[in-house]
Amino acid sequence: MMLKITKFMKILSIIPARGGSKGIKLKNLIKLNGIPLITYTIKASLNSKKISRTIVSTDHKNIQNVAKKNGAEVIQRPNRLATNKISLEPVIQHVLDNLKNQDKYEPDIIVILQNTSPFRNSKHIDEALSKFIKGNFDSLISGFSADYFSWKKMDDNSILPVDFDPKKRPNRQQKHRQFFENGAIFISKYSSFKNSKCRVSGKIGFYEMPMYLSYDINEKEDLEIVRNILKKMGKKYFS
Repeated sequence: MMLKITKFMKILSIIPARGGSKGIKLKNLIKLNGIPLITYTIKASLNSKKISRTIVSTDHKNIQNVAKKNGAEVIQRPNRLATNKISLEPVIQHVLDNLKNQDKYEPDIIVILQNTSPFRNSKHIDEALSKFIKGNFDSLISGFSADYFSWKKMDDNSILPVDFDPKKRPNRQQKHRQFFENGAIFISKYSSFKNSKCRVSGKIGFYEMPMYLSYDINEKEDLEIVRNILKKMGKKYFS
């Protein structure tokens, strides 16, 4: 079914933000240039010209407070959905069930925005949504492209080529450009998610972002890199 963006279309943004994190304690509240990490994603969602509703799913009281302070709605996540072994799909379904049961609300499109991607802003979200609609995709992911040679590490610590023969190493012009998911934006038709129970299904689109804006914060080293980039770019970029 072809979708068209109208002022009546219901585009729901879900921001997953549990309190526990292995690499960085309370990662979603860690400050980057004096601003909690989650705030970058909330502002990007609220400043989108296409998203009509922004929900933060969290189990942590302080994250709830920051989310509400910045203008997002909050749905309390149960502890069973707040462990590091739970994938995003049950969390998405929990939000959708709550909205349907309490508000009789069902969106047309679901946008998943992870907090570990502070360089993704409202412009990226709106461009990704436009591409999603125009391409009549069932789902879409964001990422970057590169023409690296891929290798896999073996159990004995040696490595093997994944997608090329070293004896016939192609030059740059002959290499196939590869696309890498960066985790910044996931978009799905509501109907597609209902049928597949997966955020990525059916005809999948790709929204390309520059590699330097594709940082995914998971470790402390990532924080320092992102802080330095933020200082150079300034806060005006993050709208």
